[in-house]
Amino acid sequence: MNEDPSIDHGRRDAVAASASLALLLSGLGLLPPAAAAAALPPAFEARTLAELNAALGLAAPVASPAVTLSGPDIAENGAAVELTLATTLPGAERLLLLVEQNPAVLSAIFELSDAVVPEFVIRVKMAQSSKVWAVATTAEGRVFYARKDIRVTLGGCAA
Repeated sequence: MNEDPSIDHGRRDAVAASASLALLLSGLGLLPPAAAAAALPPAFEARTLAELNAALGLAAPVASPAVTLSGPDIAENGAAVELTLATTLPGAERLLLLVEQNPAVLSAIFELSDAVVPEFVIRVKMAQSSKVWAVATTAEGRVFYARKDIRVTLGGCAA
């Protein structure tokens, strides 16, 4: 049977072509934000702030009043701690929530655009008392943060 070699029928070839296209689009900065966030598993596996900085390639963060974080001073149950994080930074493109003493430091990433109001309310599990960080990054690579100490009386996740 003679098949035209220019016609590609294989599933593997289709997957390989899709992966190549995604890599190309990502390199050009044209990958949709949801797909770009899906490419961040090493960041979600980071156990320390240093590992997270290395995984995301972040610059040294600077405290800023344009990034806000609010939550309880004492959380009676770490299984569901409600936090509000926001930014008023012009050009902010990403907002991260970090819980320093959790098994994985990165709790959430929010991709920002002009269509998104950069204020989020989220409930997170906290293994123990910890510093919690709201971190905003800009298109220019600048990194700003707000930090809050939260005391947990009953841990919510296994360490």
